[in-house]
Amino acid sequence: MTTFDDRENAFEAKFAHDSEMQFRAEARRNKLTGLWAAELLGKTGDDATAYAMEVVSADFEEAGIEDVVRKLVADLAGKASAEDVRAKMAELLPVAKVQLMSEI
Repeated sequence: MTTFDDRENAFEAKFAHDSEMQFRAEARRNKLTGLWAAELLGKTGDDATAYAMEVVSADFEEAGIEDVVRKLVADLAGKASAEDVRAKMAELLPVAKVQLMSEI
């Protein structure tokens, strides 16, 4: 292999790794946001965890975060606005990344 091929393979591997880590961070963020919403709804324990997993699953409906925002706003029914949900998601993404990095 040439140096160019080695560099190309390294860039491809880094891109794949970065994409996987971003996916995992977004899924973790959605779980954390789901736990936050569960608390607002008065859910605890296994009910809160199950609800958080519903929120994670909601993210697979379409690209972006709007599917999760819609679900949470509908479920929270006046306890949090779409802007509140987006702000909480933005706040929790760095937290999710730190949690993932501490697990490696």
